[in-house]
Amino acid sequence: MTDTPEVHTLVEGDEVKDKSPECDLAGAESDPAHRQDSPPSKPVLADVPDGGWRAWLVVSGASCTLFASFGIINAFGVFQDYYNSTRLPNETDSVVALIGAIQLFSLYGLAPLIGKIFDAHGPKVLMPLGSFCIVFSIMMLSLAKVNQTYQYFLAQAVLFGIGSAMVFTPALAIVGHYFRSKRAYALGIVAAGSSLGGVIFPIVLQRLLPRLGFGWSIRIMGFIALACLTFSCVTMRPRLPPRQASLGQILRFIDLGGFRDPSYCLATASAFFTFYALFIPYFYIKQFAELHGMSPQLAQYLLPIINAAGVPSRIIPGILADKVGVLNMMVPLTLGSGILSLALWLPSTGNVPLILFAVFYGLLSGSFVSLLPAFVARISPQPLFGARLGAVYAFVAVANLVGTPTGGGITQAGTKAAYRNLAAFAGTMVTVGGLCALGAWLIEARKEKRLRQERGGSLTLFLRI
Repeated sequence: MTDTPEVHTLVEGDEVKDKSPECDLAGAESDPAHRQDSPPSKPVLADVPDGGWRAWLVVSGASCTLFASFGIINAFGVFQDYYNSTRLPNETDSVVALIGAIQLFSLYGLAPLIGKIFDAHGPKVLMPLGSFCIVFSIMMLSLAKVNQTYQYFLAQAVLFGIGSAMVFTPALAIVGHYFRSKRAYALGIVAAGSSLGGVIFPIVLQRLLPRLGFGWSIRIMGFIALACLTFSCVTMRPRLPPRQASLGQILRFIDLGGFRDPSYCLATASAFFTFYALFIPYFYIKQFAELHGMSPQLAQYLLPIINAAGVPSRIIPGILADKVGVLNMMVPLTLGSGILSLALWLPSTGNVPLILFAVFYGLLSGSFVSLLPAFVARISPQPLFGARLGAVYAFVAVANLVGTPTGGGITQAGTKAAYRNLAAFAGTMVTVGGLCALGAWLIEARKEKRLRQERGGSLTLFLRI
């Protein structure tokens, strides 16, 4: 499992290509009217600290936010397995997977709107309200009864998903208040919090569930989230004043005009196909491994391994993309994720291949999440970037909503063949997403070559796109 609404206004004249991969999730600068209404404040905005104890304290708080929100979503594979066997044994895999899918749908679907609200009002309302929703939803989940499916959907899918969206976007957006040249590095640290949560929470739950039962295991998870989010609310203080916006400006967070551009169409298709299957291994790797001979004691660590490998993949690709070009990074990493599923996950029958798959899939797949905003920024006009990203995230939200439940439908028979079909499906979808990104790369490369020829520059084998 890729953001700050203030980045473009921090230092005027920054080019789109200089944005870090996770700096524009909110995309609140999407319309020109919004920018025109903002009062001029160059002397303040140009003085970006780019470090200092206050800035790094904000980064630590933002990282804790993702730890307690997206990190719990990254741990859903544990819930998927436990619900299927214990809490919701009468429900199909698809229905159980829909709980996690709705969380992802809310996270990405609401991100552009939350970004606009952050622009207008800052984090002072969003962070406390979102934190309350997260902790309250976890405590309500701990009271959910066996086979009462609606209780799990209301608490874990709907309320937790909305709360996570309310804190996720501000956590990424506020970093732009404090960093410019070190922005990619800072945002990578923030994003790594989600992967770290995906390591810690599965281990905690799998240790506690057999000893304490469902209720208290979930409550302990809630207390951990409460501590992290309290720290976040205290430390995440904005440096810049909110930009006033009318209700109409806030609601204009999606722009469909980009679909006249072939590169943008391919970028959207790439995001849709990739996210359709990107999280399938996170949900089903444990069941696949146990069915193919791995002991449950070892299989329970595959999800933490994927998330642990995702920590560097949130940081390093963004830094490299600033140097070599975002498409040059995204295309091989996305294609690699799909091919890895087909070449390594699909034929895996022993412990070593499955562990290797978990490591390398975590390393490769996390990069798409973090690089997607920069991918869209590379092919979008700067004033329209936020709204263009909002349209892409609308498709991403739908893909997340239907992707993992589709995987549950494929595995419904519970046989080895069914899970191999799942691996083949996931690998094919992500590979198609990578091919769409490759198509966008070819179009952008052609544009870059034409532009260099018009300017009389020399053509080189390497193009930074």
